[in-house]
Amino acid sequence: MVAICERLPAVRFDKVWFRYARRAPWTLHDIDASLEPGRTIVLLGRNGAGKSTLLQLAAGVLRPSRGVIRDRPAVIGWVPERFPAAQPFTTLGYLRAMAGIRGLPATAADPWIDRLGLAPFTETPLPDLSKGTAQKVGLAQALLAPPGLLVLDEPWEGLDAPSRELIPQIVAEVTTAGGSVLVSDHRGEIANLPDALHWTIADHTLHRPTPALVPTAGPNPPSAMGSGAIAPFSAGTAAPSSRPAHDGGGVVIEVVVRRHEAAAVVDRLRAEGHRILGVRDEHPTRTAGMLEHLRDDDSGITPIGDAPGVPRKETAEREGR
Repeated sequence: MVAICERLPAVRFDKVWFRYARRAPWTLHDIDASLEPGRTIVLLGRNGAGKSTLLQLAAGVLRPSRGVIRDRPAVIGWVPERFPAAQPFTTLGYLRAMAGIRGLPATAADPWIDRLGLAPFTETPLPDLSKGTAQKVGLAQALLAPPGLLVLDEPWEGLDAPSRELIPQIVAEVTTAGGSVLVSDHRGEIANLPDALHWTIADHTLHRPTPALVPTAGPNPPSAMGSGAIAPFSAGTAAPSSRPAHDGGGVVIEVVVRRHEAAAVVDRLRAEGHRILGVRDEHPTRTAGMLEHLRDDDSGITPIGDAPGVPRKETAEREGR
């Protein structure tokens, strides 16, 4: 991929709020963040948390209800989760039309047609493409010109295995050229993205890495544990591996959290690569209800009993360092 000629400024979310209607509840609020050039950010969170909304705001598809997004680059590549295939084009006709809109020669699409395996489908009408092939067309149009910002919403959705393996390569090429990448993923494919930072959407706002809580040797836990504080991993480093941390090198840390913060804490711990072993409450009759509130299809959360006098605990297993 051709290098971007000049160093781009960071894309900045400045006190961004968004809702879909004037009197609707806020989908996102108080988003303050910067996306540095050459950086990959993986956006995590539950379904419905607002990930796609934040990506569309970053790409300029949506406008903030409050606040502003500053210093977007001139060229943005946007790949939605589902490519809008109901258009009166063939694959080749669409890509050439998109090249023309960007002021590029018709041949600009040719390298991506070859690389993404679209040659057999150049004369196929877009509505007749499979979901995976249509997704490749969407990826190709986003890359016709080297993007200063590439925004990918679940880019692996519908792709075959060889195409999924291309995504980390393309991301690395964009960042090496000086662009930045913002990508969401719920498939667990993010382990293949090198040097990515993780942002998490929970409680309608953005949680970013801050200085790490590093356990110290000895029987006494850090004092922050007693207050219910949880510190995520440090900025500038990738989050820990998402593989289970029960290979003999992990430690179990019990942390007391405030009841109303529990769902967000569980989301953040999962997003940072931790395995939630269980949730418990001082009253046995309340445990099932809390678990149901926190559970999603692959949570793996199970009750681990009661601890008299302890208001609430999350138990997470963390990779040893």
